[in-house]
Amino acid sequence: MRKSLFYKYFTICASIVLLSIIVLGLVLLGFSTQYFRTESYKRLGRNVQLAVHVTEQNFEENNRWYVDASVVSPNFQILDNAIDATLFLVDTNGKTLLCTEPGRCVHSTYLVGEEIMDQVLHGEYREQGRLDGMYDSQYYTVGRPVVLDDGLVVGAVFASTPASDLYQFLGEMLRMFAASALTVLIVCFIGLYFATAEMVKPLNNMVKATKSFANGDFAVRVPVESSDEIGQLATAFNNMAASLATQETASRSFVANVSHELKTPMTVISGFVDGILDHTIPPEKHDYYLGIVSQEVKRLSRLVMAMLNVAKIEAGETQLHPVVFDLNQKVCETIFNFEKQLEEKQVQVEGLDSDRIMVDADPDLIHQVVYNLIENAIKFINVGGTLSITYQVEEDMTYVGIKNTGEGIAKDDLPRVFDRFYKTDRSRSLDKKGVGLGLYIVKTVVNLHGGEIIVRSVEGEYCEFIFTIPTAVVKNKGKNRRAEAIDAIVAPEPEEDAKNQE
Repeated sequence: MRKSLFYKYFTICASIVLLSIIVLGLVLLGFSTQYFRTESYKRLGRNVQLAVHVTEQNFEENNRWYVDASVVSPNFQILDNAIDATLFLVDTNGKTLLCTEPGRCVHSTYLVGEEIMDQVLHGEYREQGRLDGMYDSQYYTVGRPVVLDDGLVVGAVFASTPASDLYQFLGEMLRMFAASALTVLIVCFIGLYFATAEMVKPLNNMVKATKSFANGDFAVRVPVESSDEIGQLATAFNNMAASLATQETASRSFVANVSHELKTPMTVISGFVDGILDHTIPPEKHDYYLGIVSQEVKRLSRLVMAMLNVAKIEAGETQLHPVVFDLNQKVCETIFNFEKQLEEKQVQVEGLDSDRIMVDADPDLIHQVVYNLIENAIKFINVGGTLSITYQVEEDMTYVGIKNTGEGIAKDDLPRVFDRFYKTDRSRSLDKKGVGLGLYIVKTVVNLHGGEIIVRSVEGEYCEFIFTIPTAVVKNKGKNRRAEAIDAIVAPEPEEDAKNQE
């Protein structure tokens, strides 16, 4: 049988409470027993001392020869009744001379043992026992010597009370304790039941929510009613649910977009190939349509490669290999790759004459960022427009701006330009080869470097992408790895330096 958390927690807490009550009861019994024993000895000792004083006075009044029972016995009886005990007087040999026990006195038939007499005649005697076999059961007994003024010891007085009184006392204590403990246990168990139910309630809600998640419903949330650990767990659970919902939405969108992007070229390829095979397309048109098929195959290849890159980046498999390099040189090399397109659109390029811009980043990944941004800029730049490259070097980060004139991006499209597979209506008409992953990859790579990327645009005027990457830092005292790399790049070769001098 599966035991619930409520059952386990309630059982453990109830067991702890019950065990605590039991331990408390045992401790109480121990202290009560000790208290009763101590008080019994004190009570017997006080009355024995009074009896000894009366006896000593009577001996003195009778010239130390004998004790007058008619005088001493009433006093002993009063002391007996006061503490419900038996008092008896013995001589130095242990023979009983006087006893308050009604009827036949058991003390008169026994002599107190020599060891006991030796102890009591030299001080005080205390015992919980049978007084050397005189009693049939356990008694508390206290004895003290009768000493005259000149130091002569003439006997001893004993006082005894049944030890069974202890059990009556403990019985009363147990009954009171049991009644109190039962009341406390009932209150504790009731309070513990509701407290446990309230404590596991959020966990039960989480269990129900996880079942909803398993069915694909991520809208369920757990109410947060406290700020303790359970409340923090509920908050974290809700955050996880929100993240799962976002991922689920993104996943569905990703699948839908991939399906859409794959469906179009595959339909084109299948249609033209089938047309060629069934001779619907005449032979003289084969090369033309095979060229279209080739373009669509390349488009599929680019889509697959882009998705593989995205998957590697999101899976954390893309590792940075930062080195110090001249970013402006990297930008210049990239722009030269688009020389033909720039000439066709008569684009004027600005900002390539900047000084060295030394950054500390992965050159291959940054090349991909620069390439994608420049490729986009050239695609959508107007004929005779301007492509501007700007830099702003700060202590930690370098800001790079790539700006092109033209139609720009609509205000409603700006928040979504970095989403996967997102393409504006205008880009769909102008960019037939794109798959909508370029800017998403750009943003991911920049974020991997600890930077950020933003886009600014005014419709009909311009569009500008600005991203940041770490600046190569040179320390004033002692050169680090970055500084040495900068020196290696900036410093001229010895032969070139000699030629310059000539």
